[in-house]
Amino acid sequence: MLLWLAQNFQQELGFLRIFNFITFRTVLATLTALFIGLLAGPGVIRMLTRLKVGQAVRTDGPQTHLIKSGTPTMGGVLILIGIGISTLLWADLGNRFVWIVLIVTLGFGAIGWVDDYRKVVFKDPNGMRSREKYMWQSLIGIVASVCLAFSVSEVNNTKVWELFVAWVQSGFNMTLSPKADLIVPFFKSISYPLGVCGFIALTYFVIVGTSNAVNLTDGLDGLAIMPTVMVGAALGLFAYLTGSVTYAKYLLIPHIPGAGELLIFCGAMAGAGLAFLWYNAYPAQVFMGDVGALALGGALGTIAVIVRQEIVLFIMGGIFVVETLSVMLQVAYFKITKKRYGVGKRILLMAPLHHHYEQKGWKETQVVVRFWIITMMLVLVGLSTLKLR
Repeated sequence: MLLWLAQNFQQELGFLRIFNFITFRTVLATLTALFIGLLAGPGVIRMLTRLKVGQAVRTDGPQTHLIKSGTPTMGGVLILIGIGISTLLWADLGNRFVWIVLIVTLGFGAIGWVDDYRKVVFKDPNGMRSREKYMWQSLIGIVASVCLAFSVSEVNNTKVWELFVAWVQSGFNMTLSPKADLIVPFFKSISYPLGVCGFIALTYFVIVGTSNAVNLTDGLDGLAIMPTVMVGAALGLFAYLTGSVTYAKYLLIPHIPGAGELLIFCGAMAGAGLAFLWYNAYPAQVFMGDVGALALGGALGTIAVIVRQEIVLFIMGGIFVVETLSVMLQVAYFKITKKRYGVGKRILLMAPLHHHYEQKGWKETQVVVRFWIITMMLVLVGLSTLKLR
């Protein structure tokens, strides 16, 4: 919005040309989201407390968590407010990628809101039923995947629509630009053509999978938000480089016109995330809830697809991956052993993985900070793929 205003008045006020620089607008987007979060935080927490949307703590979990019962949840709305306002103010609203990421983020946030609302207001411990939640996640994921399949391959909205029409007319049998191939990091020229259907399937699993992975990780004060900020910031750098013809050519990565504008969204996400951490740091005054975790995970997955770094997201978000695998393996092993021996056995003391370490005697803050450190190292490994080829 402000970019449009600046472009219309820059002839009369020459200093407004600085708004044309993505890096400048990213700094302002980050600060805007940060200040919105810090200023609105107390009011949002009071509102959630007044609405009695307190977190229900599982009785079979770590006993140290029982004191958290009643802490306001659904605090993810604070993050979404910061991201939404800041992005609308500072991003180029004519950019197709900005709108796709925003819609996915807010869409998954709406699913999380309904789930949280049913749990804490209607006192339904199951919240939104798994099938219902998965159905809505799938609907948003599939629509976004179809849009991205053609948006990544073309340079503007008109070309995107023409490519979509050509795909339909071809009987849904058409190849995509090499820019849409699956890139293998650490190698100069190894990539795998996916085709339209393959691209849609991969994108769907990345978006929905990342959304649920972040949600599973969100179990300790500050555990999920800081890795999200770090991974999001790194993806913002990938977006900036991918959107530049010069940098993309030099670094041997695909050039996706318009992708650079996502740096502003990533900056807003970082600012909003840091503001939320101010209130979510141990001992937390508010919890993120599904409304924040599902939305942030969906945003990370969508951005990774746009910048063609799905595998790098898998590396940088290693904590999210391991947390998800710990739950899957725990459940699978319990079911298999129960069927074979009549008594279910467990691999971990408790899943997800962060609870396992708590049960081993680690303090909550130890688990959180050590997971942050691991994420920081993984993000650096992911960024190294830009040069190590």
